[in-house]
Amino acid sequence: MTRDQMAHLDGNALAGHLADLFAFDGTMASMRCTGCGAIEVLATAMVYLDAMGAVARCCHCDDVLLTLVESEDRVWIGFPGATVIEVPRS
Repeated sequence: MTRDQMAHLDGNALAGHLADLFAFDGTMASMRCTGCGAIEVLATAMVYLDAMGAVARCCHCDDVLLTLVESEDRVWIGFPGATVIEVPRS
Protein backbone atom coordinates (compact mmCIF):
# COMPACT_ATOMS: atom_id res chain seq x y z
CA MET A 1 0.00 0.00 0.00
CA THR A 2 1.44 3.39 -0.96
CA ARG A 3 1.23 6.55 1.12
CA ASP A 4 -1.28 7.99 -1.36
CA GLN A 5 -3.60 5.07 -0.61
CA MET A 6 -3.33 5.42 3.19
CA ALA A 7 -5.51 7.75 5.22
CA HIS A 8 -3.59 10.03 7.57
CA LEU A 9 -4.36 11.35 11.04
CA ASP A 10 -3.14 14.60 12.57
CA GLY A 11 -0.16 14.89 14.93
CA ASN A 12 -2.35 14.33 17.97
CA ALA A 13 -2.21 10.63 17.08
CA LEU A 14 1.32 10.64 18.55
CA ALA A 15 0.25 12.05 21.95
CA GLY A 16 0.21 8.72 23.80
CA HIS A 17 3.50 7.53 22.30
CA LEU A 18 5.27 10.79 23.16
CA ALA A 19 3.73 11.04 26.64
CA ASP A 20 5.35 7.70 27.48
CA LEU A 21 8.77 9.14 26.58
CA PHE A 22 8.78 12.85 27.48
CA ALA A 23 7.71 14.94 30.47
CA PHE A 24 5.94 17.46 28.20
CA ASP A 25 3.16 17.34 25.64
CA GLY A 26 5.12 16.42 22.52
CA THR A 27 2.30 17.41 20.20
CA MET A 28 2.74 21.03 21.32
CA ALA A 29 6.43 21.11 20.35
CA SER A 30 7.08 23.32 17.32
CA MET A 31 9.27 22.04 14.50
CA ARG A 32 10.85 23.83 11.55
CA CYS A 33 10.53 21.78 8.38
CA THR A 34 13.73 21.32 6.38
CA GLY A 35 11.70 21.11 3.18
CA CYS A 36 9.72 24.35 3.25
CA GLY A 37 10.85 26.19 6.40
CA ALA A 38 7.36 26.25 7.94
CA ILE A 39 7.22 26.24 11.73
CA GLU A 40 4.22 24.39 13.14
CA VAL A 41 3.33 22.42 16.26
CA LEU A 42 3.55 18.67 15.77
CA ALA A 43 -0.22 18.41 16.30
CA THR A 44 -0.73 19.87 12.80
CA ALA A 45 1.42 17.23 11.05
CA MET A 46 -0.06 14.49 8.88
CA VAL A 47 0.59 11.20 10.68
CA TYR A 48 0.58 7.79 9.05
CA LEU A 49 0.37 4.82 11.44
CA ASP A 50 0.96 1.16 10.67
CA ALA A 51 2.36 -1.95 12.35
CA MET A 52 5.93 -0.67 11.89
CA GLY A 53 5.31 2.64 13.70
CA ALA A 54 4.48 6.21 12.75
CA VAL A 55 5.61 8.79 10.23
CA ALA A 56 4.74 12.48 10.70
CA ARG A 57 4.84 14.64 7.57
CA CYS A 58 4.78 18.41 7.17
CA CYS A 59 1.23 19.67 6.60
CA HIS A 60 2.59 22.19 4.06
CA CYS A 61 5.05 20.28 1.86
CA ASP A 62 4.67 16.59 2.87
CA ASP A 63 8.35 16.14 3.89
CA VAL A 64 9.01 13.65 6.71
CA LEU A 65 9.42 15.47 10.05
CA LEU A 66 9.49 12.56 12.50
CA THR A 67 9.63 8.78 12.51
CA LEU A 68 8.77 6.62 15.50
CA VAL A 69 9.29 2.85 15.73
CA GLU A 70 8.59 0.79 18.87
CA SER A 71 9.57 -2.72 19.88
CA GLU A 72 9.07 -4.55 23.18
CA ASP A 73 12.10 -2.97 24.82
CA ARG A 74 13.10 0.03 22.67
CA VAL A 75 11.81 3.11 20.91
CA TRP A 76 13.51 4.77 17.96
CA ILE A 77 12.63 8.39 17.18
CA GLY A 78 14.11 10.15 14.19
CA PHE A 79 13.75 13.80 13.22
CA PRO A 80 15.02 13.72 9.63
CA GLY A 81 13.01 16.73 8.48
CA ALA A 82 13.14 19.04 11.50
CA THR A 83 15.91 21.62 11.80
CA VAL A 84 14.80 22.79 15.24
CA ILE A 85 12.35 21.63 17.89
CA GLU A 86 10.91 24.19 20.32
CA VAL A 87 9.29 22.94 23.53
CA PRO A 88 7.16 25.32 25.62
CA ARG A 89 7.97 25.48 29.33
CA SER A 90 5.04 24.80 31.62
